[in-house]
Amino acid sequence: MAKKAAGATPAMTALTKLGIEFAVRTYTHDPAETDFGGEAARELGMDPRRVFKTLLAEVDGALAVAVVPVAGSLDLKALAMALGGKRAHMADAAHAERKTGYVVGGISPLGQRTRLTTVIDISAPGFPTILVSGGRRGLDIELSAADLARAAGATFAPIGKP
Repeated sequence: MAKKAAGATPAMTALTKLGIEFAVRTYTHDPAETDFGGEAARELGMDPRRVFKTLLAEVDGALAVAVVPVAGSLDLKALAMALGGKRAHMADAAHAERKTGYVVGGISPLGQRTRLTTVIDISAPGFPTILVSGGRRGLDIELSAADLARAAGATFAPIGKP
């Protein structure tokens, strides 16, 4: 796997600074597509259980990052429990973009403008590598779940549902 690609995003820069190896996977994003994670899995020919989407939620008023397989959805109650909270709801898209520095559909769990508490679904370590957004639509990063957790300061918890 390569360490750095031309036109590096903040996510790639963060991984490179930590010495974490990763591979860059690109595809041509269809501007009419709104299922960003599903598009990534299809276009890259990957199992959608191995491609993870980055979602922002508010848990008891604080923003948090949830990383779950595109084949399922986020269990907001499970996320709240994983963070010791009571209630969770999806964050406003504009707020998520301001806090992360990325656009919706390209939000990466890495290299965010504001580092947020991050939880990765417990299914991630079951794969040798997983894919997450690399910081823009049409660009994913492939790396191990352990390396993702280390780079994002994340924990693992059962937060996804089929």
